[in-house]
Amino acid sequence: MKKETLEKGFSKLCTAKAMAELYEANFKQVSKYVHATSRGHEAIQIALGLQLLPQDYAFPYYRDDAMLLSFGLEPYDLMLQLLAKKDDPFSGGRTYYSHPSLKDDDKPKIPHQSSATGMQTIPATGVAMGMQYKELQGLGNVIQSDSEESLKPITVCSLGDASVTEGEIAEAFQMAALKQMPILYLVQDNGWDISANAAETRAQNAFEYAAGFKGLDAISIDGANFTESYEALEKVIETIRTERRPFLVHAKVPLLNHHTSGVRMEWYRDDLEEARSRDPYPVIKKQLLDAGFSEQDVLDIENAAKAKVQSDFERALLAEDPKPEDLFTNDFVPTPITEEKGTRSPEGAEKVVMVDCALFAVEELMKKHKECLLYGQDVGGRLGGVFREAATLAQKFGDDRVFNTPIQEAFIVGSTVGMSAVGLKPIVEVQFADYIWPGLNQLFTEVSRSCYLSNGKWPVSMILRVPIGAYGSGGPYHSSSVESVITNIRGIKIAYPSNGADLKGLMKAAYYDPNPVVILEHKGLYWSKVPGTQGATSVEPSEDYVLPFGKAWVLQEIWKQENVETLTIVTYGMGVHWAMNASEELGMQDQIEVIDLRTLYPLDEDTIMKSVKKTGKCLVVTEEPSNNSFARALSGKIQEECFKYLDAPVMTIGSENMPAIPLNSTLEQTMIPSTEKVKAKIEKLLNY
Repeated sequence: MKKETLEKGFSKLCTAKAMAELYEANFKQVSKYVHATSRGHEAIQIALGLQLLPQDYAFPYYRDDAMLLSFGLEPYDLMLQLLAKKDDPFSGGRTYYSHPSLKDDDKPKIPHQSSATGMQTIPATGVAMGMQYKELQGLGNVIQSDSEESLKPITVCSLGDASVTEGEIAEAFQMAALKQMPILYLVQDNGWDISANAAETRAQNAFEYAAGFKGLDAISIDGANFTESYEALEKVIETIRTERRPFLVHAKVPLLNHHTSGVRMEWYRDDLEEARSRDPYPVIKKQLLDAGFSEQDVLDIENAAKAKVQSDFERALLAEDPKPEDLFTNDFVPTPITEEKGTRSPEGAEKVVMVDCALFAVEELMKKHKECLLYGQDVGGRLGGVFREAATLAQKFGDDRVFNTPIQEAFIVGSTVGMSAVGLKPIVEVQFADYIWPGLNQLFTEVSRSCYLSNGKWPVSMILRVPIGAYGSGGPYHSSSVESVITNIRGIKIAYPSNGADLKGLMKAAYYDPNPVVILEHKGLYWSKVPGTQGATSVEPSEDYVLPFGKAWVLQEIWKQENVETLTIVTYGMGVHWAMNASEELGMQDQIEVIDLRTLYPLDEDTIMKSVKKTGKCLVVTEEPSNNSFARALSGKIQEECFKYLDAPVMTIGSENMPAIPLNSTLEQTMIPSTEKVKAKIEKLLNY
């Protein structure tokens, strides 16, 4: 090892050590916000950080402040986050210490990091998958010369050994091994979870666990020895850069500080003396002396680090705090699609079913944009989706752009974070809304919060397609409506179209939107085979047709008439067809205004409130059970905004409040709304 590398490593370790000691000494000033430090882990973190390049992507975890220092960040940068200051370069004071997000040209790229231990592993693997895709498609990452700048990039995911017990880690390892992705999993094993130790929680360590994934090589090293760590990582990184395959490094380290400032080590630790005997600091100090540095050289480096840390801390204490108005920035990146454009109903075109409008939209996008790709369960060439919503796409664009994944909803959803971070636009599917639940952790923790908690640096540009709703004896695992859960996740946009033209226009708008979008696609409308849903078919819009989010459609508009009872129906998806059919069968098209929301977020409140103020009565129609639902919340909002204009309570109709939709067709029809049920509710409300 070069002497300058050893010196730099020692300097970074002294800095990290001094920071941890300063935080302890000034506990009352910094304990307002919970933090953890790298004390004991510094050697392996610095050994890695000094070898990464600006083209690489890193996913540190909450104990990796020494790694961040080795990337070139200053103690002051980290302290701004420690103290939740306005100029915190990662999040603007929004998230915890050592939860970085970085997009500097001269440093490794760090997408948003969450606090959910191990959850970063899927987004990190998504970055590696994106790197691989770009290389296969000729979109970059190709070596041009022998210069450092032209080396192929790698992804690094850092995590603690306790988190490797998470099920989502297995999904990431499985995909990395299966697809042979260029990623390094660095596992720092200090033998502890919080107060639970390894013997209580793990059947094996990460090195032993990795042996179960064919194609994922692993080594185990002493992570408290800087020289050993640096040289081992040097070989591994070279292997990944050249052979483009995954690797796991299991590094044994001591934990020399608290789990976090809020969970003190003396409360539960019985191994502190043994841990202190493995401190990486005296090891690297001896290596420095053995390399020819004098005791005075060592002392000078230590003193310089302490002085820098003290000076930066004093500056950080004086830094400005966020202002109240700073709360309301960077939840979304502005979208370029703000108005309806293109031809919705081209002359001479024939009507097509809703599923074909979606299929043609994706095909047009993939033809135009090589960054666009589609993956999920059974969307590949053999089947093209269980609803044929991806039919022929794999044949047209190849297996690298349209491919099957394992049954891994968490990976499908969370990998989009990484794919987006490297400049791709993934369109992904979960097969049924009923199976979205394993993916909600990633959707909530990683996808939806990335833009806000990175202060706008890392919006996740993705489309998640979710077939939803009952469609004729689908039974309890293929019929659910889940929009109330999805609408409670802030930071995503949600479409729920009722017809093919809207689906195509919204799909195009979603693609050009830099934010995450969930499109709920009703299975009963895909083919218009459910009676009364012919209105879901559409003349296919032109290729340039886009429909902006947040613009409801007054599908049936009326004029307010004196002495005539009128009503607004607010609905979406299948509810639009129940509402229109009920209105027609009652012969009340001139009394009932029907609003198709099209998107559940953003919600077009102006159109809703204007209509209700005009008609004086309102019915919200949903397919979900109505208790505690999105529809019930919307009813309450309408009641609040329009109270003095109302002639009756705002009413809601939805499915019966039962745990699941039964398979038997009689029970199913008893549970879900229908045209007849909506008619009865209309009459009740008009006669109120």
